[in-house]
Formats: sequence, C-alpha cells, structure tokens
Amino acid sequence: MRHTLVLSALLGTGLLAATSISQAANNSLVFCSEGSPAGFDTAQYTTATDNDAAEPLYNRLAEFEKGATNVVPGLATSWDISEDGLKYTFHLREGVKFHTTKYFTPTRDFNADDVLFTFNRMLDPQQPFRKAYPTEFPYFNGMSLNKNIAKVEKTGPLTVVMTLNSVDAAFIQNIAMSFAAILSAEYADKLLAEGKPSDINQKPIGTGPFVFKSYQKDSNIRYSGNKQYWDPSRVKLDNLIFAINTDASVRVQKLKANECQITLHPRPADVEALKNDTKLKLIEKPGFNLGYIAYNVRHKPFDQLEVRQALDMAVNKQGILNAVYQGAGQLAQNAMPPTQWSYDETIKDAAYNPEKAKELLKAAGVKEGTEITLWAMPVQRPYNPNAKLMAEMLQADWAKIGLKVKIVSYEWGEYIKRTKNGEHDVSLIGWTGDNGDPDNWLGTLYSCDAIGGNNYSQWCDPAYDKLIKQAKVVTDRDQRTVLYKQAQQLLKQQVPITPVAHSTVNQPLSAKVEGFKVSPFGRNVFSGVSIDQ
Repeated sequence: MRHTLVLSALLGTGLLAATSISQAANNSLVFCSEGSPAGFDTAQYTTATDNDAAEPLYNRLAEFEKGATNVVPGLATSWDISEDGLKYTFHLREGVKFHTTKYFTPTRDFNADDVLFTFNRMLDPQQPFRKAYPTEFPYFNGMSLNKNIAKVEKTGPLTVVMTLNSVDAAFIQNIAMSFAAILSAEYADKLLAEGKPSDINQKPIGTGPFVFKSYQKDSNIRYSGNKQYWDPSRVKLDNLIFAINTDASVRVQKLKANECQITLHPRPADVEALKNDTKLKLIEKPGFNLGYIAYNVRHKPFDQLEVRQALDMAVNKQGILNAVYQGAGQLAQNAMPPTQWSYDETIKDAAYNPEKAKELLKAAGVKEGTEITLWAMPVQRPYNPNAKLMAEMLQADWAKIGLKVKIVSYEWGEYIKRTKNGEHDVSLIGWTGDNGDPDNWLGTLYSCDAIGGNNYSQWCDPAYDKLIKQAKVVTDRDQRTVLYKQAQQLLKQQVPITPVAHSTVNQPLSAKVEGFKVSPFGRNVFSGVSIDQ
C-alpha cells in the first residue's frame, strides 16, 4: 500500500505541474481532494468524498445557503405547506437546462417529470429504472423517507406535490441534502433504452454550475463551467479540477507550490506553517462534527452491554485528544456536537477506569487474550485527522484490559461498504452534520432504519426509536428538544458508541481564491468561487 501511495503522489505531481502552467490562460481552479469517489449518483452515497465530487453537477429543490444552515430555493422557487403539515407543493424554476455532453444532448428543459423520476426511483422498488439498476439509498431510507412519502405527483409541468404519511419537521432540510439531487428523466430513459442504466453513476447529467468532463480514479476529476446555468453569477470558473491525493502532507506541498488553490484536512502539525504563509489563507471554524468509536452489537461479545461499557471506560480520551487532535479538538461526551440544538449538557462520560473495565469483561465471560478487530479509516476526515494513530492508541488502551486488538483498514470506499455491512468488530468513524436538524444525528446514525446505512454499530433499540420518531412528527422545537434529550440519555446508557472528539475545521486555500465559504456540513462548494489571475 505504501508504495502505491508514493507512486500516485509522484504521478499526481507531474499531472498538476502541467495543469498549473496553463491555469492563468484558462481560468481554472484546482482542488486537492483526498479520495476517489465511488461514483456520481449521489443518492447512493453518504461520504463527503462522494458528495463533494457530485456537488458541482447538481441542484436540489431546496438548497442550503452557502456557508450557512438555512434553506433557500433551488430548483423550486417556492413551496407551500398544507395546514396539516402533510402536503408540500413545489413551484419549479422555469428555463433550467440539463447539461449537454458528448454522451447526452437534452431535448427539453427541466420540469416536473424529472422530480418525479428522482424521488420515485428511491421510493418504489418496482420503478423500471430501479429494477434495471438496483441500488440502495442509505440517506433516503435511513431517514425513513421511503416509508413516509406517500406519493409524488405533478399537477402541472412545473408543479409537484409531495404527500407525507406523517408530519416530518425536518422534511425541507432533508431534501436539501446531496442525496436529493435532481436527475434527468430524459437521460434515464435513454440509458434504459440502451441497456446502460448504471452509466447514471459514472456519466452524470445534472443542472448544476459545472458539467462533468472526465474521471480518472486515484488521479483527477475534470469539470467545465456550465455556460447555460440558470444563475450565471455562480459560474466564475471555466474549469474545475479535483486532483486526488490521499497524503495530507503532499496536498499541503501542492497548495504551497500553487499546484492547487484549495485543499482540505491539513495535519494538525501543518496548521501553524499554513497560518504564517502570506500566499495562503486559513479559515478556522468550530466543527459541526463528531469522531467516534462504533461497537458492532451484532458481533459477540459486543452484544453485551458490560463489554461495551468496559471498552468505553478504558479509552484514554485525553491522551487521544492531545496526540491525534493536537489542540484542534474538543472532548466529546455525547452523540452529537454541543452546537446542535437540543444537545443535552447533563450527559457525562463514565470515568476512565481500566481496573473496573477488566472486572466488567471478566464478569461478561470475556477471557484475557480475546482477539478483536479494530477498523481504522485510511483517510483524514474533519472529525478524525489521524485514524491510524488513534487506532494504535486504542490498541494500547485495550491491551491494558486484556484484549488483543488487530487493526484493519481498507481503501475508503471499500471501508465504508464493509462497515455498513457490519463486517467489523469495532470501527473508527465519524460524522459532520448535513442539515442542522437533530434527526440528522440521532436518526441518521443510530436508528433501526439506519442499519445498513450510517448506523455502524448495527444497534436497534425500540424505546430509543420510538422517541426519535415522536420527535420528528412534532413541529414545536421545545417539545422536540424534550424527546431528543430523553433519546440521548438512553443512547448514552446503552453505549453503542464511544464519542471521542469534535474537531476544529481548518480550511487552507490560496489568497487568490474569492467567494469560497466553509460549509458547516463539511461540503466543498465551488458555485460562485473565482480565482484572481
């Protein structure tokens, strides 16, 4: 693996040296990204790597204001909600063009049929395109939208009505997320007729500010500015290039050499030097994130509460915070960040106590020397700047209580796929909030519906599920807060996870870049971004 990374880094340097030479001439921006996306059909994926790669290509009915958590119109110019909260009428934007590429030329503008195709594909397992290209929709199902959306209808060429089975206080925030990107029904029909429905994932068509050009795995993604975009003020680049490199130090070197103009997730050790470089800007934001340890409760002995409690109280969190986050993190005790409304401040960790942990393991029948696997992410994330080091520290912590820990890792896409399948014993993972609603943490990460999606602990508790489902159908924030606090208490007692840290987000970029805003949701958005030549 090490040789592969070095080779790809060297190849990447050669590639980008050529790119940066022509940059001034063609108004291009290079983004040093840290992983290869699994595809561009964003409804299938949940990682920031996948969402970042799809973000330039698409729009949604409602969207988040750049750099903020509030929702603004997207492909819907407005929407009306019925008095009972069950019916949403979306008024669609007129004159929006789908992308023209070498593999597709649209014959019509965006309309209600595209919204129907997008949502019915996720909603109906018998939908023809879904049958031809079977896939999973982890966000859509994890938030129970597959159960709660009763029907999607068009009442005119530019009017769509969505009817819910029960009130969902987070509905508009949910459909402003990446998974709800609007696809072209006409393009889908073409792919179906050609017998190539899976091309929707590798040859994407959207309405977004950038048009897909090419993708070379582990090397680069190329986009061109959309000259027909419905809001021309947001298209200020002729070309956007994602240069993929998994090594954080190589990404920083490229930024300093102007081989890329924006990068992400610098190592904590590099932050001070980045701050002092006059050619760069470093934006610092409190992280709306959580790095945590997930115990797979479907694997023995983690099905026993005492075992999970033992591992939890044997984690030296302060040591991890010092070594892994290096001053850019905050100790986490709860299952979501303190900046999320409804956060329960009364929740506290069990004291660090390896001796008591040993006793709990013994009482649970776990013999000294028992082997377990600990999965460590191969990439840096905002919530975990060095999963390998964290895993090694946990290996040492848990050795003290008699466990033999084997550290496992895979390429990022494979890692996510396998952990969602529940192949791990214990995994390092984390989350950056998507929409500012508590359900995006408590429902998306820990609910029964999220098993197979983002519920990496495979934990399903009916009492917990009842609370979070009640909270979603109440629109009063105070009432929702009471229910969410009860759910947080229950989750803390059952220990499906050990929260470790909330990290500060450091975003380095060239001083020449204008209009880039750090998203609270960890997205890298290039709409409206320009570069001073």
